[in-house]
Amino acid sequence: MSLPLSLLDLTPVSTDVSSAQAIRNAVTLAQKAEELDFRRVWYAEHHSLPGIASTAPDLMIGHVAAHTERIRLGAGGVMLPNHAALRIAEAYRLLETMHPGRIDLGLGRAPGTDQRAALALRGRENLMRNDFPTQLAELLAWGRDQEPIQGVFAQPNDVVLPPLWLLGSSDFSARLAATAGLPYAFASHFSPSPPDLPMSQYRDGFRPGETDAPYAILAVSAFVAETRAEAEDFARPSLVSFVRLRTGRPILPPSAEQARSYTFSPLEAQVAEVIQSMQHVGTPDQVVPRIRALAERTRADEVMVVTNASDIARRVRSYELFAEAW
Repeated sequence: MSLPLSLLDLTPVSTDVSSAQAIRNAVTLAQKAEELDFRRVWYAEHHSLPGIASTAPDLMIGHVAAHTERIRLGAGGVMLPNHAALRIAEAYRLLETMHPGRIDLGLGRAPGTDQRAALALRGRENLMRNDFPTQLAELLAWGRDQEPIQGVFAQPNDVVLPPLWLLGSSDFSARLAATAGLPYAFASHFSPSPPDLPMSQYRDGFRPGETDAPYAILAVSAFVAETRAEAEDFARPSLVSFVRLRTGRPILPPSAEQARSYTFSPLEAQVAEVIQSMQHVGTPDQVVPRIRALAERTRADEVMVVTNASDIARRVRSYELFAEAW
């Protein structure tokens, strides 16, 4: 039986795609994912980053859910240290009230931005806090209608908190998810470290808790087209903007034409090589077998495809080709 497919949508903005158009594209993409029988679409929390419109996953989820019928929608994820646990519990219980049985709540511990924006989000007193397990325990308590603060209850209180997931790009969240008995998602789409060890630690260390059995998603970056050259051209704007971000000079992602004419410096070329090692670019026959092999090797239960490109027509076609080959 084939593993389920899902997708992560960063709602990309570029020099030729506005934020308003990016939100419309997110609806189009979710509707296409539903048509292709993808299991879920997740939205990531990012701040102060050019090229990404999804600063508030809960708003994205509510908006897209109103334009789809059955596909699951979730945060991939909420950066919990940026927020009060009660605020997240109430926001996602409200989403569950609006769209019962369709909401996921993925949690991360990174800020989703640089240190300056993290300071603006968290305040100086919380900037370096390192108590994610404590925050997670508090969120779980609010979800169980317990009282971490006496006399305070998460509302609405006649629905349960949606399923929680822990997200990560290292072994920390894998071990925590295993200990807490939570499902887990590994972000190999931006992690230069192989997913094998964290995925193995999660499954081998799992203890029943919030769920009875382990369940792991492997997130991968993929750009698919009818030819290898087309796929490389499709991936180029994302590569340029990612390289600029990693070298400390973030820019709004370029158009396809601008990306074709961009020349990498020697340092940027080295960074580009690392980024390309995390991406799967090519025809369906080239990309899908590689990802299948990776999913089998890491014992993934589901594959989440990330195609971070603002060209919605090429993006939809990429997912169509991937799904057909899968």
